Amino acid sequence: MEIEEKKKKLRNSLKISAKNLKEINDFLLDPSNKVIEDMLDVVLKYGTPAEINKKAKEAKKLSVQMERLKKAESPFLGDLKWLMEQKEKNAFISIPEYRKKLLGEKASGMTFDEEHAVTLEISSMQFFEWLKIEAQQAIERKELMPGRFIRVRGMKDQLEGLEPLAMNAAMNIVGASYVETLDTKGTDGSNIHLGGPETITGYFGGVGQPNEHALMWLDEYLKYYTEFGITQVLNINAGTILLAYFINKLGIDNEFKISVYMGNDNPYCILWTLIGAKLFARKNGRTSLIGFNFSNSINNNTIALSAEIRKALGFEDNVRFEHHIVETKKSIVIQPYDRRNELIEIAKKVKNISAKHEGGDVDVEARREHPSDILDYFIPKKDVIAKGLWDAMLRNYLDKHDAVNHTARELTINGIGVIPATNLHKMN
Repeated sequence: MEIEEKKKKLRNSLKISAKNLKEINDFLLDPSNKVIEDMLDVVLKYGTPAEINKKAKEAKKLSVQMERLKKAESPFLGDLKWLMEQKEKNAFISIPEYRKKLLGEKASGMTFDEEHAVTLEISSMQFFEWLKIEAQQAIERKELMPGRFIRVRGMKDQLEGLEPLAMNAAMNIVGASYVETLDTKGTDGSNIHLGGPETITGYFGGVGQPNEHALMWLDEYLKYYTEFGITQVLNINAGTILLAYFINKLGIDNEFKISVYMGNDNPYCILWTLIGAKLFARKNGRTSLIGFNFSNSINNNTIALSAEIRKALGFEDNVRFEHHIVETKKSIVIQPYDRRNELIEIAKKVKNISAKHEGGDVDVEARREHPSDILDYFIPKKDVIAKGLWDAMLRNYLDKHDAVNHTARELTINGIGVIPATNLHKMN
């Protein structure tokens, strides 16, 4: 009993005092506080929060997107119309059909755990042209399309043909969530003293958003949010995460997910991230944090503990845990890397998880002349074509699609629901 009394006394010491909270509030509301004033200047460049949201809402409308693409004579318009046609004629396999195809008559007598359904996630959807090819394969083979797409393509690199708008329209059509990666990031030259592998230790503190680059990131986000309706973006830095929390509190309906590069690898990282979300959540509980990737080293015990923290702070339904199941063959982890069996175990206990596929299955990657490489994400499109890498990188992407479907099969066999592109794969 003595130890419990000691713990109680220590635990009570962690309570945040009203005095400390008042000092934080006083600082945030002080008009001479330059860091807040500079942020407000960036925001007001695009209008009030209500005006900003109105612009984004209009830009997200599929009818508006299709008209803009038509006027711009975008080369992606044909693929979008094809995708719409396939959706309308129910060309994609339904979930009941998929389960019957996999399990036979046994499927009709099974109860699938939809409460713990896992989102099928693929990364990285680098080029819009790949989407139709992937969809054609899914139709022909009666496979599932991912319910979540991650993009690590340079924003400026994809402006030709209004590709960001076309991707947004495609996600509207298929019923999937997706994330873009802004150009303002630590690997964009903002770290002026850091280069390539010869300065790799300089990145050990994180890729960074030094000096004025946090505000540049905010400026870039608001530009694409209002112009193209891009809502979810990748976030890699504590400063830009705080800015994303701030503008949500101001009333802007932004969203972000935290990258694996941020290093959320223990329960205390997760607690700190979610404390920030809670502090700057709106009165209705809304936060701009919609998910984050764990570090690749995280284990199921930590995921379970993190789920307890997430639930206690009221974020179980709207903050997704994004877990790497397979990784690119080169440049990110020691191989072989395959967390599928661990996913099956934890998915039965923890809600709102997505299974992220950054590479193909380990045995498939081993056979490729050009295995998947995380560094390929940073090659501009013209260089991909000039170097003759287009077909190889497309093959890598389709290997990831195959890995997504491998995971979907294993989850289904184990009676766990999956979340694919919901407009394409009907639940009944």
